[in-house]
Amino acid sequence: MKLNSTEEIFARNIALLSEFTPEEERMVPTGTGAFPSIDSLREVISLVKSIIFPDFFNRRRNSCVTRVHYIGVGVDKLYSLLRREIENGLRFDDSRSNGDTEDIASKMAIDFIDSLPEIKRMLLTDVEAMFNNDPAVENFGEIILCYPVVHAMVHYRVAHSLLQLGIPVIPRIITELAHSDTGIDIHPGAQIGEYFSIDHGTGVVIGETCVIGKHVTLYQGVTLGAKNFSLDSNGRPVNIPRHPIIEDNVTIYSNATVLGRITIGRGSIVGGNIWLTYSVPPGSRILQRKAVATSFTDGLGI
Repeated sequence: MKLNSTEEIFARNIALLSEFTPEEERMVPTGTGAFPSIDSLREVISLVKSIIFPDFFNRRRNSCVTRVHYIGVGVDKLYSLLRREIENGLRFDDSRSNGDTEDIASKMAIDFIDSLPEIKRMLLTDVEAMFNNDPAVENFGEIILCYPVVHAMVHYRVAHSLLQLGIPVIPRIITELAHSDTGIDIHPGAQIGEYFSIDHGTGVVIGETCVIGKHVTLYQGVTLGAKNFSLDSNGRPVNIPRHPIIEDNVTIYSNATVLGRITIGRGSIVGGNIWLTYSVPPGSRILQRKAVATSFTDGLGI
């Protein structure tokens, strides 16, 4: 039977797209099994939120007995789901694809469950910091339900804990989900202390090797990035500390850019739209020069 032009086009392109090209072979991991599921990892975060903030992201439980029951159900479901995704993540990683991934994944998932009380403690300090830094908010519940930074920090603190357990790829997926949802880009490798606050949040970037102390506040558009990076003999970037260290009680205002392995000393304030590539001592005030008022006539100077 002769194919019509549409069928011919479909058949030709399906054949081409089905070829396993050398470029694709170079990019696809050699490990066997399914890759981690993005939809399942969204469900992981949803379960964590309902466990840590049980009265906000599911029906409120007035009885302590029912609260224990529903959190128990959530923890059991979280463990089963996360164990499967960790196993997929281990198989995704070429260096971890051999061995008993099922047992390793089970142990990692249990270790993560064991870290949930500390994750909850840290997140509650973040909520308190946001409440203390925003006169527009009426109560803590408003922050938990509405503020994008809570969404981003749940993702970050979960991802950071998973990364510390040595789990590949999954932490990056989780923080990039929050990045897509909120515009807040936090690498799971960053170290962020308690009572952390981001006001508004859109456009904030926090690099992998950042170290951020306690009671630090950022505003929208802040970048804590790398000034440059070194290359190895193969031309690949070398993963060394290259992002800022932000000490306790620092405030960085909107659209400030802080680059390189520099230290912003305790209690410092960095003003908006500042470009900073050198360390500053504790108690510093880094501010813009005042704007110069100049009149123009007939479009001159514009």
